[in-house]
Amino acid sequence: MQFLGERVFDPILNSADASEQLKKAVRLTITRMRGQSGAAKMIQYYWSAIVGTEKSVRVATMMRNEGFTRFEEVIDEFRSRFTDDWLRK
Repeated sequence: MQFLGERVFDPILNSADASEQLKKAVRLTITRMRGQSGAAKMIQYYWSAIVGTEKSVRVATMMRNEGFTRFEEVIDEFRSRFTDDWLRK
């Protein structure tokens, strides 16, 4: 969560320019991710958002339209950091 907070969520939540609709969507995403049971489920949630549910596509579009970093833009670093080896630690 710290990784996504720093790179994706916090810039939106701390921005005076982000729409309230986007901030609400980000807060809901954070709540849903924190509700996952453990790191493996949080990672799975991230990948589900990348694949693109109807809601995640809508949020990603808002993020892009408002000029913010999306999950897709941190995918390479996420993939290299949060591996199966990382989960086993």
